[in-house]
Formats: sequence, C-alpha cells, structure tokens
Amino acid sequence: MAVFTPVTLDDLSQWIKQFPLGKAVALKGISSGIENSNFFLTTERGEYVLTLFENLDFEQLPFYVQLMRHLAERGIPVPAPVPNEAGELVVALHGKPAAIVSKLDGSSQMDPQPVHCAEVGAILARMHLAGRDFPLHQPNLRGLDWWVETVPKVLPWLAADTAALLQAELAFQRDFAAGTTYAQLERGPVHADLFRNNVMFVGERLSGCFDFYFAGWDTWLFDLAVTVNDWCIDLDSGRLDAARVLALTRAYHAVRPFTAAEQAAWLPMLRAAALRFWLSRLYDFYRPREAEMLTPHDPTHFERVLRERIATGAPDLTA
Repeated sequence: MAVFTPVTLDDLSQWIKQFPLGKAVALKGISSGIENSNFFLTTERGEYVLTLFENLDFEQLPFYVQLMRHLAERGIPVPAPVPNEAGELVVALHGKPAAIVSKLDGSSQMDPQPVHCAEVGAILARMHLAGRDFPLHQPNLRGLDWWVETVPKVLPWLAADTAALLQAELAFQRDFAAGTTYAQLERGPVHADLFRNNVMFVGERLSGCFDFYFAGWDTWLFDLAVTVNDWCIDLDSGRLDAARVLALTRAYHAVRPFTAAEQAAWLPMLRAAALRFWLSRLYDFYRPREAEMLTPHDPTHFERVLRERIATGAPDLTA
C-alpha cells in the first residue's frame, strides 16, 4: 500500500461522480505495504479506501474484487467493493485500474495474544468454506511457478550460503509439490497474505480482513501456514509461540477439521510460506520500484523464519 501513483482531490472531482458517494472531501495516502497505491478516501457519504493497482491488470482484477463481494455476501467481514453507475467494480484512473471499497472499523493488532489468534483462525476457516462455491478461478500468482521464475533474479545479490539455502528450499518445495500428499490437500480461493496488518480488531473482536490482492486458488493449508508464520511467531527469532499456534489452529480446526494429508503436510507448508515471503522481500529489496512513501520490508526476517522451521520443525496441527 505504498503510493506509486499520486492522486489529488482535484483528480477525483469528476471521476468520482460515477459512484453513489457524493463529493470527495479528503484523501490521504497510505504508506504501509509495497504493491499498490492506496488512499483513505472521505466522501459526503462516508469513509472508504481507494486503490490504484500497479501490477494487476483489468483482466486479472475481477477475481479479487468479485471474491471480496462473494465473501461479504456470505457474512465474512471484508471490504465491500462499491460499483459505479454502470455496475463496474474496477474503473480506470490515471490510466490504471482502480477500485473503491468500504473502510473497516477497528485497528490492527500488532502484539497478538492467543485470544486474537483464535479469532483469526476461526475467520480464516470460515473464509475458506465460504469460497468453495466462488465461480472464478485464478492461480496464486506468487506460487511455485513464480518462485521458480524469481529465484534466479535474486541470486546474484546473495552470499554463497544464503543462495544455497534458497536453491535448496526451492528444490525441496518442487519435489513436495510433485508428490501424492500435496495432491490430496484441500484447495480453493485463499487470502495468501493474512498478516497482522491486514486484520482489524475492536478490542478482542475481529472486525474485518482486507487486502485481498494476493488472493488466488491454492491449498488452504498454505493460507494457514502464511497466517501462522506471522501471527504466532517471535518477530526477533522467527520461533513459533506454542500457545498462539495452538489457539489459531484449534479455532480453525473447530470450523473446518484438518484432513490426514494436511497434518502430514504441515511442516512443508510452513516452510513454503516462509520461502514465498522471503523470496518476494528479496526481490523487492534488490529490484525495487520507485514510489512515494515506499518502505521495503527486511528480507532477512523470513530467512530466519525458514531456517527456524527447517531446524526445529512444527507442532502437530491438532496437538
């Protein structure tokens, strides 16, 4: 949510008339994140979030905005896209695809306790089940194919031992993805980026999940692993916190019980989730795009997480 494409209130004065929102009265860029240009938008009708998409095109975007609409209609607390007078959810602004969605109440919980992790586990399971009948299909664009394509692009910047770890983990994940256990994993639309800063709380109550622009079809277990690798770890060491892991996975299991294949695949998926974000942060760090308010994430964080998963394993899903 950096700002790559500046937008002013004057830019919106005519453009926003196609939406049932009244005049735009305030606009503020959002500095967190590194993919799209995001703004808090206040209109005569309320508060919203305006997004200009920097990497996704008009053909890809219906998946993301329609998924949010689909989940919202099924009671999942996610931002609801606002259609224009023609019923379109994505329209051009400054030559780029743009969308307006409702703004969620609450704030991010950056120091989660087991009670917060349980809320996240339950909503993630509900989200997966609610997406089973979603009719659109799009792969996870930051999945294995992207890993294979991107690893050679970052290797020239890495020390020999770091490069060796990256290549070894990619080989491990390619082998695992070709096996029978992986083939048996449950699949559907996934959020794929449900970090602490993408969930809102009011007190201890989860009030919403947002930023679905890495979503795609993948294994539900991968989505869970991405979530656990952020919500349930010590940020300095990358170690899992047993109480938080147990709270999150038990709450998930209570809504959608794990299969035997998922229990067998848990550690490989935790490693896959660490690899995915280590690799994307390496790419963003060494091959950055220009943007206002851009703050690249530290890639060494998920290197530590991956090394920790390899060294110590993971607790059983249903412990």
